[in-house]
Amino acid sequence: MNQQTSVKDIFGKAISTYYHEKDITDIQVHSPDFDDDVIPVSYLFRSYAEMPPLEQKALQLATGRVLDVGCGAGSHSLYLQEKKKLEVTSIDTSEGAVEVSRLRGIEDARNINFFELEEEKLDTILMLMNGTGIIGKLHNLDKFFKKIKELLNPGGKLLLDSSDLSYLFDRDEDGGIWIDSEAAYYGELEFKVSYKGESSDFFDWLYIDFQTLKFAAETNNFSCKRIKEGEHFDYLAELQALK
Repeated sequence: MNQQTSVKDIFGKAISTYYHEKDITDIQVHSPDFDDDVIPVSYLFRSYAEMPPLEQKALQLATGRVLDVGCGAGSHSLYLQEKKKLEVTSIDTSEGAVEVSRLRGIEDARNINFFELEEEKLDTILMLMNGTGIIGKLHNLDKFFKKIKELLNPGGKLLLDSSDLSYLFDRDEDGGIWIDSEAAYYGELEFKVSYKGESSDFFDWLYIDFQTLKFAAETNNFSCKRIKEGEHFDYLAELQALK
């Protein structure tokens, strides 16, 4: 969610203003490929009961020492820390989000980019709300898996969700879709976010279909299982480094 927004920290300002002032102004989402959309800031403060089933399942599967990547306001981390009594490290590139996470009770919240994290050993890495987004482009997948392998303990797991955007394309009679082989991968998008008249820069954001993720995982010596499917072409996957 917040991994690649600009230094203006749009998410952080919205999260902080909601937390301190209960201001419900939405975050606006802009893309050259889609109509504008909104993220209600209150959604970033949701309880476990308000989370979609994919997120609930991921939290149920989290074990041991957990890294919550792109923690936002800390809702996933709070559940793991308070209800499951797990040791959780929450990271986000949004300084404002990290500050609010700490105020909400997260014991280890850090303002850092995932790819800059070092000398950590984890049992579960959690990447939700289209966790593959921070990869940015398909060509970054090898770098991504290298970092995951670096951070996971033996037997550790990565839990992430994403969506297959092929549903946006017209299908033929056999259910197939036509995609220009010369074009960029259809899940590579650009977004920017704005709040109260202030905008971030555009940033790359990757949605990846399960088969492409599985192929990339196996190429990098990871297992990849689809744990659960959502209602909107989304899925939860569990990945583990193979010996």
